[in-house]
Amino acid sequence: MKYVLAIDSFKGCLSSAEAEATVASALREKGGEVVALPMSDGGEGMLEAFTAVLKGRLVGADVHDPLMRPITAPYGITTDGTAIIETSKACGLTLMKEEERNPLKATTYGVGELIAHAVRNGCRRFIVGLGGSGTSDAGMGMLEALAHNFSEAKSIDGISDSFLKDCRFTLACDVRNPLCGPEGAAYTFARQKGATEDMLEKLDERARQFARMSARRLGYDRSSVPGAGAAGGLGYAFLQYLGASTRSGADLLLDWVDFDRLIAHADVVITGEGRADAQTLMGKLPERVLRRAQGKGIPVWLMAGAVSDKERLLEAGFARADGITPDNMPIREALRPEVARENIRRWVGRIVAP
Repeated sequence: MKYVLAIDSFKGCLSSAEAEATVASALREKGGEVVALPMSDGGEGMLEAFTAVLKGRLVGADVHDPLMRPITAPYGITTDGTAIIETSKACGLTLMKEEERNPLKATTYGVGELIAHAVRNGCRRFIVGLGGSGTSDAGMGMLEALAHNFSEAKSIDGISDSFLKDCRFTLACDVRNPLCGPEGAAYTFARQKGATEDMLEKLDERARQFARMSARRLGYDRSSVPGAGAAGGLGYAFLQYLGASTRSGADLLLDWVDFDRLIAHADVVITGEGRADAQTLMGKLPERVLRRAQGKGIPVWLMAGAVSDKERLLEAGFARADGITPDNMPIREALRPEVARENIRRWVGRIVAP
């Protein structure tokens, strides 16, 4: 049997490469032939996956985290000078302790510093992953940092006409939310970043005021463009001020690894993520893998730490949709990397004949 692995990271637990290595080892013990592909849809693990596929190198930049504490954050540079930026390396939720999380205070300033560092390294093309942020500042912090780093911009208002107008930004983003409103950045995502119910209206109104000001000064408004609400509105700042375009992060990577060709003679494709549910079908990596494999009549197995909405996943076309975590196992225990690896090995042992 030939298996192709296209598994996303198990957030906060295993990287894509770590999850795939565990599955691959277990399959090979049963005589399987395995092709493992580094994966990300633009969220956690995007930097490593995209940089590896594009044969780039990692560099470090001294920037500030969401609470303006000095950190060193990595980004990638490819052989043709394209910068690969995973914004969560500078503004990620995991950079703060749970009790520190407050999206009214957290800033994307460090993302602007990453971009400035890459520009000084000669980069003019950017691939930007927007997942995993701990912020909801509509990208104002990022724009402030860019204004501070490029004197010709002078202020946020001048960024779109500054030196940065020669740069091209592609957002690897599968979020389709607008900036404001019930489906916007604050009401959809801010709770998981530490926002209380009282904060949501303040965050939404702050973003709305910034969008109104920006529209008056620039003459156009991209706050309703799908993806503007990604990463707490960071997507909006890229779209409004930096002329960014959006692409499915999963499709970008699948194209680059030549996925359609690699699966042509596969018996099974295995995909997965930390938690699978109905939202998996909204353009996330496993769904994009499924659609491509379906076109070639190849069955796709979905594994996740936990699975809900299983019937919907099976109806969508997955041949299997399995949670690997035992029902009685506490989440904290399941998130330990060594435990997750053992759960993956047991799953392979159950479903693959020797």
